[in-house]
Amino acid sequence: MQTAILVIFSLHLCFSAGAKQPLLPPAGRLVFYGDTLFLGAPNLVHVPVSRPLNERSLLRYYEQIGASGIEPVVNALRRYREVRNPDDWMYYQLVRKIAGVISPKSEDYISYTLYKWYLLLQSGYDVALSTYGDTVLFYVHCEENIFDIPYFTSDNRQYVCLNFHDYGFNQELCQLRFDRINIKVTGATAPFSYRLTALPEFPEETYREKELQFEFRNVTYRFKVKINEEIRDLFTNYPVADYQLYFDLPFSRGTYESLIPQFRRYLKGMSTRKGVEYLMRFTRYAFLYQSDQLSFGREKRLLPEQTLAFDQSDCEDRAALFFCLVKEIYNLPMIVLAYPDHVTVAVSLEKGAGKPIFYKGQKYYVCEPTPQAIDLRPGEIAASLEGQAYEIAFAYTPSAPKLK
Repeated sequence: MQTAILVIFSLHLCFSAGAKQPLLPPAGRLVFYGDTLFLGAPNLVHVPVSRPLNERSLLRYYEQIGASGIEPVVNALRRYREVRNPDDWMYYQLVRKIAGVISPKSEDYISYTLYKWYLLLQSGYDVALSTYGDTVLFYVHCEENIFDIPYFTSDNRQYVCLNFHDYGFNQELCQLRFDRINIKVTGATAPFSYRLTALPEFPEETYREKELQFEFRNVTYRFKVKINEEIRDLFTNYPVADYQLYFDLPFSRGTYESLIPQFRRYLKGMSTRKGVEYLMRFTRYAFLYQSDQLSFGREKRLLPEQTLAFDQSDCEDRAALFFCLVKEIYNLPMIVLAYPDHVTVAVSLEKGAGKPIFYKGQKYYVCEPTPQAIDLRPGEIAASLEGQAYEIAFAYTPSAPKLK
């Protein structure tokens, strides 16, 4: 169901003479992943960016934006946070969208980036800029492990780059000597988290049906699952991060309701071990295997719902999907095993076909969710991994049920 959030707004922008007015939402209405925001800043004036980009000019730019009539926009963003309490990643997507309305990315990338910087500062986030000529890298204080984007540390705080993707993940930029812009704003001290606790309430009309099929014990199973295409765009620029951030995320409501009841129906009457094996076969054979380098040209980890949406995926993606399915249907303890070139999952089962792994007094059996040279059963491990060192990248222990 689409929710209307009356956050203040009806965004009408008045621009200074000679400035090009961007396309605006009809009647000032901005639709954001199922929410309808009404924006209001009738006297907002676009602020042009002056050169060179240095601490002095950007401090002046910050002050000019503050005097441009943008306060209703800031207030509306704050109100949205109070009403919806979004995860930081989702809130940043809203900031990106509003910045793109005020200053379209394709027309003035620097202005678009600086509006995002201003709006996040006003939202209380600890953000920073670095410049090299007209190249602007936009950073945010983040305490999580992020692996594929530039970062720096200052005062024992880690700052990771939010816009490296806009430069095509160009590693040559990391060799340049950027000037760090040291502009601090009172109250802008909050760290940014990539952790997601829920996916948006996507409108029903944004889903499409996708058929998936696989074989288990000589029976062909077919599923029709609802996939939301917006999930691709929403996480296109999501970085490579700790496994827990991917493995611990539930499905969106539409996908969940189309998939999990089907699984429960097929699994009814099966033992837990057989049911886990069924889910292993699904994640192995319902999708084609393809490496990230071939699919994306770089390392990329897919969230469970993204793996359902894509036709190809690799071991990390299938491990996250398998983990999510086992957690949702059986809620068993699990550990994620990270080898140098492979990721798999071990599940706490009473019995398996191979040797168990003992971790913190609990017995786990490897349940391989990625296709291998032979068809492995629960507890069996690929010969290529025998004897290889691994690390336990993430351990899941179900919470104790609440007493009624």
